[in-house]
Amino acid sequence: MKAMGALCIAAVLSFTMAGCNQAPPDTHDADMKAINDLEAQWNKDYAARDGDKIAAYYADDAVLMAPGAPAMSGKEAIHTGIQQMLSDPALTLQFQATKVEVARSGDLGYSWGKYQMTATDPATKKPVNDHGSYVTTYRKQADGTWKAVADIATSEVPPPAPAPGPAKKH
Repeated sequence: MKAMGALCIAAVLSFTMAGCNQAPPDTHDADMKAINDLEAQWNKDYAARDGDKIAAYYADDAVLMAPGAPAMSGKEAIHTGIQQMLSDPALTLQFQATKVEVARSGDLGYSWGKYQMTATDPATKKPVNDHGSYVTTYRKQADGTWKAVADIATSEVPPPAPAPGPAKKH
C-alpha cells in the first residue's frame, strides 16, 4: 500500500513539473505583425502632427536620438522634443522598416530601416531634406502592447561645408 501511495505521489509530482516546464506560447509572428502595424500607425500620427500620440509610442524610460539634436531621455523629454519638432511647419517624417525581429522570449524586439524627413534649417530658414537609417528597440508591456525603449536615427546626408573664413593677409 505504501508503495502504491508513493507511486501516486511521484506521478502527480512529475505531471505537475512537466506542466511547469511548458514553453510559453509562440507569439513571434503576431509580435512582428504588431510592431509593423505600430510603425504604420506611427507614420500616420506624424502625418497628422499629433505630438501626444507620437510620444505615447515611447516607454517611460525610453531614449530618443535624432540627428542634430541632443539625446532625449524619458517620456517627458521626448514629448517636449517632439512638440518642438512639430512646431516646424515644414516638418515631415516617414519611415519604413527593412527588418523587424522579435526575441524568442517575446519580450524584446527591434526594427531597422530607412527614414525621410524634411525640416527647416535654422541657419537658412529654408526647408532641407534629410534621409538616413534608424533602429528602434521595443519592449513588450504587461498589457501586451509594444513601446519603444531606444530609438536612434542616423542621417546619410553629409554635413554642410564650413563657411569660408576671412581672407588671410600676406
